[in-house]
Amino acid sequence: MSDERRLEVLRAIVEDYVQTREPVGSRTLVERHQLGVSPATVRNDMAYLEDAGFIAQPHTSAGRVPTDKGYRLFVDRLSTVKPLSSPERRAIEAFLQDAVDLDDVVDRSVRLLAQLTQQVAVVQYPSLRRSALRHLELVPLGDTRLLVVIITDTGRVEQRMLELEAPVTDVVPELRARLNAAVAGRRLAELTEPLDRMVAAFPEADRPLVHRVIRVVEDTLAEATEERIVMAGTANLARSGTDFTGTIRPVLEALEEQVVLLRLLTEMAEDSAGVAVRIGSENHHAGLVEASIVATGYGGDGEAVARIGSLGPTRMDYAATIASVRAVARYLTRILAG
Repeated sequence: MSDERRLEVLRAIVEDYVQTREPVGSRTLVERHQLGVSPATVRNDMAYLEDAGFIAQPHTSAGRVPTDKGYRLFVDRLSTVKPLSSPERRAIEAFLQDAVDLDDVVDRSVRLLAQLTQQVAVVQYPSLRRSALRHLELVPLGDTRLLVVIITDTGRVEQRMLELEAPVTDVVPELRARLNAAVAGRRLAELTEPLDRMVAAFPEADRPLVHRVIRVVEDTLAEATEERIVMAGTANLARSGTDFTGTIRPVLEALEEQVVLLRLLTEMAEDSAGVAVRIGSENHHAGLVEASIVATGYGGDGEAVARIGSLGPTRMDYAATIASVRAVARYLTRILAG
């Protein structure tokens, strides 16, 4: 079928261009790939693909290169994703399992993904809004100071200091026990009712303290300022410099704007519950029109609490990048759940 053959021609062009960085000609396709048709037929297929906007000729007498539209069709028709080798999987697991806390896990994950893909790796910190509470600790520090420690199911730890008007009373152990019984395993949206009921369970004299502690828990989980990302591998863009027209400066400037990346990751979460890919102009940001992003969610039980991804030029090895992003996300989820 001609459409299937043209897809094979497009696939061959994308794979050759990703490997060589050189525009691909019909003679090269015939020599390197078992397409089962004559050179004249391949030229006709390339002419069709060019007219349809899937490939383009960068300059006269040159071969063809994929366009954003061509990459999109290639990714959408990507039937197989190159699996990581057993040594690669063991190396990922060993590297991440040695982490000592959430900050270390995130730092190791982003550096590992940058090394695997040789691109820019981006890891979003687990969102408190989407995390469930694992444990609350109340630690008296002096007569009128109380430390509230909030631990989520992703291993994130938040600490808040309360300056009280009255001395800390012996109600703290009971409050700690009641809070943990009420909030363990629940997310922010599920906390309001059980916390409101808890206030009435305490004597009138203790309710101001109970109110203060509950308020700091709710305010901490509702904060928007905790949305942040960590990056690694920016220097890898320098090795891909020839893949960008002019300079990589627009890409670097876009990477410095965390709000831009956070918005993109959020939009990609809406695109797909699995691995999502944004290619070139699909990123809707002037600095990223020559870049592609592969991202997926991690953490949580059925619902991701954050995103992890890889950013590089549109001339990237999509199959290998998807495999690496997916593998690191799975190990990251497993470690946080443990």
